[in-house]
Amino acid sequence: MYQEKLAAIRERGYDFDIADILGRAWLMFKKQAINSAAYTMLILSIHLLTFQYLPQASLVVSILLFPPLFSGFYLVANKLNQGLPVHYGHFYGGFAFYTPIVLIWLLGQALTAIGLLLLIIPGIYLMVSYNFAVLMSIFGGMNAWQALEESRKLITGKWLKFFLLTLIFIGLNIAGALLYFLGLIITIPLTFYATYILFEDLTKEAFEG
Repeated sequence: MYQEKLAAIRERGYDFDIADILGRAWLMFKKQAINSAAYTMLILSIHLLTFQYLPQASLVVSILLFPPLFSGFYLVANKLNQGLPVHYGHFYGGFAFYTPIVLIWLLGQALTAIGLLLLIIPGIYLMVSYNFAVLMSIFGGMNAWQALEESRKLITGKWLKFFLLTLIFIGLNIAGALLYFLGLIITIPLTFYATYILFEDLTKEAFEG
């Protein structure tokens, strides 16, 4: 059902305004600025403490813990988009989708790494194309492979524009890191909120109802 509706969206074509997406993401961040910043600080603290005191476990933590933690931003964005009340606990909603989210990150990063090792360009293509995969799983109930493929097929339609948006995200987070990492408490949530907003704009016909 979802696949057929997504295919119709691809066939019809679509476009989006990057400035509009970022502007709406900023407004979304401001609605939950304190909670978003506090939650991001928690994630960064786990990363820094693991790197400092358990460097041998940093890879395991990044694989098993960070995917559901970062995915929590999508669940909060969904509630904000619907005008529903949000509290800090909602940021941990990604753990309700733990298995598919972790599988998507593992499989997606493995395929991207293989692409980078082979010819670089295929890896960059997949890195950008898989940006909606977790969202496809959370809101479409797809398994890991279906989510990755549906994300890839949808994003391919405007891949260069998604690539530009990805570069903007990277630039924002680099700038945030240069500010003694303090800027990341804004740029990381902003990145995930913008990704959700764009996903919602493009796929609401497929997933509504």
